[in-house]
Amino acid sequence: MVVCGDDGLAHRLAAELRGVYGEQVTLVVPPNERTVRPPVVGRARAASTTLLDRVVSAAVGSVGRVGNGNSTAAGGPSGGRPDGDRLLEAFEADEAVLAEAGVERAAALALVYDDDETNIRAALTARRLNPRLRLVLRLYNRRLGQHIEELLDQAAALACDGDPEASADAATTVLSDADTAAPALAATAVVGTSKVVQTEGLLLRAVERVPPDGGTVAGAGLCTLALLSTPGTDPAADGPAGNGPQGNGDQAPRLLPGDEEVRQATGRAAVVLEQLSSAGGQEAAAPGRGAGGVLPLASLFSRRLRWSLAGMVACVVALAVALSLVTGIHPLRAFYLTLLDMFAIDDPALGQSLGRQVLQLLSGLIGLLLLPVLLAAVLEALGTFRTASALRRPPRGLGGHVVLLGLGKIGTRVLTRLRELGVPVVCVEADPDARGLATARRLRVPVVLGDVTQEGVLESAKIHRAHALLAVTSADTTNLEAVLAARTVRPDLRVVLRLYDDDFATAVYRTLRAAYPQALTRSRSVTHLAAPAFAGAMLGRQVLGAIPVERRVLLFAAVDVDGHPRLEGRTVRDAFHAGSWQVLALSGRTDTAPDHVLVKGDRVVVAATRRGLAELR
Repeated sequence: MVVCGDDGLAHRLAAELRGVYGEQVTLVVPPNERTVRPPVVGRARAASTTLLDRVVSAAVGSVGRVGNGNSTAAGGPSGGRPDGDRLLEAFEADEAVLAEAGVERAAALALVYDDDETNIRAALTARRLNPRLRLVLRLYNRRLGQHIEELLDQAAALACDGDPEASADAATTVLSDADTAAPALAATAVVGTSKVVQTEGLLLRAVERVPPDGGTVAGAGLCTLALLSTPGTDPAADGPAGNGPQGNGDQAPRLLPGDEEVRQATGRAAVVLEQLSSAGGQEAAAPGRGAGGVLPLASLFSRRLRWSLAGMVACVVALAVALSLVTGIHPLRAFYLTLLDMFAIDDPALGQSLGRQVLQLLSGLIGLLLLPVLLAAVLEALGTFRTASALRRPPRGLGGHVVLLGLGKIGTRVLTRLRELGVPVVCVEADPDARGLATARRLRVPVVLGDVTQEGVLESAKIHRAHALLAVTSADTTNLEAVLAARTVRPDLRVVLRLYDDDFATAVYRTLRAAYPQALTRSRSVTHLAAPAFAGAMLGRQVLGAIPVERRVLLFAAVDVDGHPRLEGRTVRDAFHAGSWQVLALSGRTDTAPDHVLVKGDRVVVAATRRGLAELR
């Protein structure tokens, strides 16, 4: 396996392939990456697991120059480690570097540079060097990614002379770490939000359930995907990977527990599969837009103005009813006369009853009050259309919202996901040219432009009335500083941090839990959430999604039954392997019976741990 990248995802992906799946990996990184400490993955694994940071440390000791003059190779074919792990240093993955990395002999290549153009250029070169190579690309642009995937697959099919098996093995997969991590980040920030994975024609919805009291078991739903740690314990105590020993006995989180273990888990919260339905027509439209992108009526007028209009309508109706009762005329005629009185276009009620005269005076007064309200409505509607392309400010009285810090690649995807869930959001961004500002304008989401480390910025985002803070900037210290500042204002505030380094994340997580035991704190790493999907794609597995379970990750994947001795010929019930994987459904079917026998040609959707997915291989 060859992995090329320039940030933490490359290191974590290489560690995932080597430590979980036992693959031989060549890692290509820029020269300055040698001074950067790679993230540690799975510190609590078994002693036999080899971590990439050890591989890199050993490889750096035998550095040699390659022919193109702009890269350095460690542990080459002749002088490398016996297991074949290598480190190449190069500014870019050009033809010479890819050849030195062994792309012509490799089974798969992952291009996870932060720049889309760099990945595309390297993918085209790699496909020419090895038409049968399995490619995995990291692209942020979804539409461009779809076209590139089709182009590279077509080139592979032509090179394989129409061999369908070879073409399938040389498939191209385009993934986005932002798309993979955003649903998990958004769900963590909102209490009661379901974790949704959609693919293979199915919509899988998982939710965290808490038992009614300490002596009962949380509702199992369709099946129990995970048991959470016992209240009062440290979920981060045995590391973030969740692939090795569970540790801490019954107190630690448990992925894919058996039925007996679920029955005995009294008083523990659980993540359960709540819904398994067809994915057709389930895509939620972004709030704030009607059909064809037309602004809804509610967005044209402020809440105060809408209440004023409603009050005026109520007064008109009340006056019309009173006129009908006093004069005995038909209600429709009474309503008509009331409107005439309001707009002063009816004759005075001279010589008529006292009640009619009083109602006419009241109608005229209501009409005078209505005129400024109508004028305000017209001016506000015109202002709404005129400022539709401008950033909105947080409205007065806003509360119960999520403060989203950072509108980069990850923040933009998280913002879109939160709005799909109908969650009110206020964004904070320091860069006036951030890519997510256009999305915020389109969704009409309030934005505070300013450095969150400066006094008054969080207050402008109404942090004192917010429901949660989601800090997803690329700077760990900025995210941490924002969370600490917010906690001084709201000690009970729900916070979610995006932190790069696992050791740092664990230390922050434990300290915040100890300092604020009554507040929910979550730390999330985008590379930690995204790496399993990239690794699965390199191995020919279609990883559909991932959900975080405290400091671990549970994967959802599509697996062909053919050739799997632990799946083929077994029932759905018997194919369950506690702690490793569980068959949830057949692709495209929501009514898979537990007694259904899996046969050749079936394709199943499974929930699996990382090690479980490696065993299914």
